[in-house]
Amino acid sequence: VSVVLETTEKNQLFTVHYVSNTQLIAFRDRDIYYGIGPRTSWSTVTRDLVTDLRKGVGLSNTKAVKPTKIMPKKVVRLIAKGKGFLDNITISTTAHMAAFFAASDWLVRNQDEKGGWPIMVTRKLGEGFKSLEPGWYSAMAQGQAISTLVRAYLLTKDYVFLSSALRATAPYKFPSEQHGVKAVFMNKHDWYEEYPTTPSSFVLNGFMYSLIGLYDLKETAGETLGKEARSLYERGMESLKAMLPLYDTGSGTIYDLRHFMLGIAPNLARWDYHTTHINQLQLLSTIDESPIFKEFVKRWKSYLKGSRAKHN
Repeated sequence: VSVVLETTEKNQLFTVHYVSNTQLIAFRDRDIYYGIGPRTSWSTVTRDLVTDLRKGVGLSNTKAVKPTKIMPKKVVRLIAKGKGFLDNITISTTAHMAAFFAASDWLVRNQDEKGGWPIMVTRKLGEGFKSLEPGWYSAMAQGQAISTLVRAYLLTKDYVFLSSALRATAPYKFPSEQHGVKAVFMNKHDWYEEYPTTPSSFVLNGFMYSLIGLYDLKETAGETLGKEARSLYERGMESLKAMLPLYDTGSGTIYDLRHFMLGIAPNLARWDYHTTHINQLQLLSTIDESPIFKEFVKRWKSYLKGSRAKHN
C-alpha cells in the first residue's frame, strides 16, 4: 500500500510505501519504504504519516535521523499493488486508542515464558561494561509494559492484560547474571536495572520508570494478586530514597553510577535527562509522602536556573 502526500516542501509529492517484507526503512528520491512484514491473516495496521514522512526524509547513514521540518499537507491518493485484501481504510487526525490497543495486544502476544520482552540487539553502555548480548531484559521496558497492560485491563476488564502484567514482574526478582534485571548496591539496596550490565550501572531514570510500573500493578491487582508487585515496589522505593543523594552533583544530576562502579569520571545527565529526573520525582511525590522527593525536586529545579550548592 502506498500513500502519496502533498508536502510543505515546495508542494512536492512524497510517497510512503508500506511493503510486505522485513526491511525496516529505506529512502530513495521522494519514495520512502517501510517493511511491515508478510500478512497471512486479517490484521490492523495503524501508521503515523507525519512520523513516517519525516523519519524517511531525515534518514541518513549516521546514527541519528537528521531533523527536518517537512510536513504532509494532504493525502493525494492511495495506491494498492499486489495480491491481497484491504478493508476499512481510514484517515484520521489521531489514532491514539488504536495505537494503544495495538501495543497492548503486541505485548501480550510477544511476552516470553519468563515474563519478559527480550531486547534482540547488542547494547554496549560504555567502556568498562561488558556488552549486553541479544535477549537481555530491561527493567525500564518491563515497567513501561506493565503500565500499558494495566491501563488496557482497566479499560477492557479483560484479564489477559492483567495476567500478562503480573507475569512481567518475574525478571525483577532475578539478578542480572541470572538473566534478570536486579542489582544490589553495597550489598543492601535492591535496584532494577534499565541496562543489566556487568558491573551494574544503576541508571536513575530507568529505575524510576520500573517503579512506576510496579506501582500501577500493585494498585490495580489488589491485596492478593498484587502482593509480589507491592513487595518489589516497596524495596525499590527504599533504595531510591537512600540513594538519591548519590545522583546530585550540586549543579545538576548524574545519569548512572559508573563513576562509582568503574572508578571513572561521572556520567553527567544532559538537561533533558535532568528534567526527566525532576518529572519522575514529582510524580512519585504524589504517591509517596516522604519529604525527600519534594526536597530534591525543589533543589534540582533550582539548578535549571543556575543555582549551585554551597561551597566551603
